[in-house]
Amino acid sequence: MALEDYLETMVGCTRCSYCKWIPFAHVKSWRFAKGCPSVDYKNFHTYSAGGRLNAALSLLESRSSYTDELRNIVYQCLLCGSCDVTCKVCRYNMEVLETLRELRFKLVDDGQLLPQHKPLIESLRQEHNMMMKPRATRGQWAEGLKVKDLTKEPAQVAFHAGCMLSFDEELRKVARASVSLLQNAGVDIGIMGKEEHCCGGSAYNMGYRAEFSKSANSNIAAWTKAGITTVVTSCSDCYYAFKRLYPVVGAKFEVVHVVELIDSLIKQGRIKLTKSIPMTVTYHDPCHLGRQGEPYVPWKGTKKKVFGQITKHEPPKPRYIGAWGVYEPPRNILKAIPRLELVEMERIKEYAWCCGAGSGVREAYPDFSSWTAGERVEEAKSTGAEALVTACPWCERNFIDAIAGNGQKMKVYDIVELVQQAI
Repeated sequence: MALEDYLETMVGCTRCSYCKWIPFAHVKSWRFAKGCPSVDYKNFHTYSAGGRLNAALSLLESRSSYTDELRNIVYQCLLCGSCDVTCKVCRYNMEVLETLRELRFKLVDDGQLLPQHKPLIESLRQEHNMMMKPRATRGQWAEGLKVKDLTKEPAQVAFHAGCMLSFDEELRKVARASVSLLQNAGVDIGIMGKEEHCCGGSAYNMGYRAEFSKSANSNIAAWTKAGITTVVTSCSDCYYAFKRLYPVVGAKFEVVHVVELIDSLIKQGRIKLTKSIPMTVTYHDPCHLGRQGEPYVPWKGTKKKVFGQITKHEPPKPRYIGAWGVYEPPRNILKAIPRLELVEMERIKEYAWCCGAGSGVREAYPDFSSWTAGERVEEAKSTGAEALVTACPWCERNFIDAIAGNGQKMKVYDIVELVQQAI
C-alpha cells in the first residue's frame, strides 16, 4: 500500500489527544497515565500520533517538505502501538499505526534516511543481522548444547534465537536456557545456527520494506526445506514478525513464543518448578508480544460509505485492539514458581508503557530511548518489586542499560532465567 491509501485516517483524526494517554478508565494515577513516550518526552503535540497524522497529511498534500525536523518527528516514534489501541478503544476504528509505518516507508523510498540506521541496514544486507556482527559467528551461542542442526537433520520445531540473543554475550544465556528447557521437556527442537537470518521486523519498522521481504523469504525458504511445522522464539520482536508479518508473504508455520510453550509444558507436568525463589517481581509486557502480538487475520472485502460519511467494510475487517496478545502465559509461569510474588504495575497488558528500544529509536535517539526505559523502571519500583521481569531481549537490554546509566537500582530478568532457577 501507499501513504495515499491511509488518507481517510489522516483526515478522520479529530486531534482529540486520546492517543497521548492510556484509556481514562484504566488510569490509576496521574504519574503513570500517559501512553505515548514520544509526546511525553517532547511535550509538543506534533510528536503525538495526531500530530504525526497531521504532518503526514501536510506532506502528502505538498503543503510541507522534507526537513531535519520532519525526519525527527517521523523517526522519533517507537511505533509501540499504544496510540493505535487507545484510538480504537476510545474513539474510532482508524489505522493509526499502519499510517505511521507507511509514512516511514515513504521517507525511505524518497531517500530521507537517518545516518544512524544506515550501518544497521548494511549489516542486514551483508551479514543477515542488525548487530553489525559477522554472520559466521551467529550460532556460537549454542556451542556445547548438542542441539540439532536443522541444515543437516530434521526436527519438528525450529528455535529462532534472533539477532540480540545470538550476539549479545550477556543475554545469550536466555537462548541457551530456552533450548535446554525445551530439550529436557522432550521437545524435538533444532536451530539453524549460522544460517539463521534476522527476522527483518526491525528493518520493517525503520521503513525498509524491501529488506524485510528478503529476510522473510530467506527464513521461510529455510524452514520449508527443513520440514519445520512450528517456530519458537524467545524474542518478542521476532514473534511479531513471524506472527503478523510473515503470513502476509505466504508463511504457514505455527508461531509460538517460548513463554507460551513453557506455560503449556508446566501444565502438562513436563516442566516442574520445585525450587523456591523468595522474591517480589513485576512483569513488563513487551509491545510486540502484548498489544501487537495478536494473530494475523486475513481479510478480503469491500469498503463503502453509509450516508456518504461512515465507512463500512463488508465483511467486517479484523480489529486489532491489543486484547488478544500474549498476557496470561508469562503471568502463569511466574505464579507457578514457589515463593515468587508477582505485583503488577499500573500500566499493563495492552496499555503497557514501551521499553524504548524499538523501531530504530535506541540507535538513533539514545537519550530518548534511555528516558523511556527509565520511566518504566520508575513505575516498576513504585510497586515495591525487587526485580523487573520481561520476555524480550530488546526490553531486557534497554532496561539494563538505562538502570546502569541513570544510577537506578533494580534487577532485570528474562522470565526464562527464573524458570531455569526454579527447576
